[in-house]
Amino acid sequence: MTKKNTLISLLKITTVIFFTFAWLSPYAQIPAGFKSIFNGRDLKGWHISRTTHQGTTPDFRVENGIMIVRQKPYGQGGVLLTDRKYKNFEIYIEVKIDSLTNGGIFIRSSESGIAYQVELDETSNTTGNLLGERLQISREAKCEGRAEVWKKDDWNSYRIRMVGEVPHISLWINGVMMWDVRQPKNDFIAGATQGMIGLQSHWTTLFSPAAGEWNGLTLWAPGATHRYRNIAIKELDNNLRD
Repeated sequence: MTKKNTLISLLKITTVIFFTFAWLSPYAQIPAGFKSIFNGRDLKGWHISRTTHQGTTPDFRVENGIMIVRQKPYGQGGVLLTDRKYKNFEIYIEVKIDSLTNGGIFIRSSESGIAYQVELDETSNTTGNLLGERLQISREAKCEGRAEVWKKDDWNSYRIRMVGEVPHISLWINGVMMWDVRQPKNDFIAGATQGMIGLQSHWTTLFSPAAGEWNGLTLWAPGATHRYRNIAIKELDNNLRD
């Protein structure tokens, strides 16, 4: 084999290695100590809530190793929940969200989607805020410093920590702490101390299929998408209070 042919072969091998790494890289970013809860192939370990008011036919699927959600039929939102419940934990998730969408990450969610929620809503500029979903929470939080770290139309990482029977909740975006909130009480009516992780697609109503028109409602635009990857959890001691 000539030196030229040897060089060409090495270049081919290098190219294969490079693109293999690039393809696998979405699965290689989970922080140490976290366990993946999304396998990149299907929705095993997750299920769609059949009791949430957001809708029961959200179009969650996996494409090229990425979990995505659209609204099909348009207007029908919903919530995708983990099969397992968690008490004290940290969750790591990378998100890429279109504008003109409204969703969120539910923590300690019930089957019907009653939960503490971290927002995913670029249109209202509330992405990263803490609020309640069908739950009046004692202390909300605004994500004041998000603009300094947020990558528009790109992947952003969330790390959410929730511990204690009276919840203590913290959020980091792209590795930077956004807020740290200690609730004065457990806001769940039944005093629940564990629940599921949920991903929400907010329902949308102001659309007429007959007219084929969309009137500008910003909850979820036709064709808009939320994307998720590298979803992982670190379970913490159940006796932690803080």
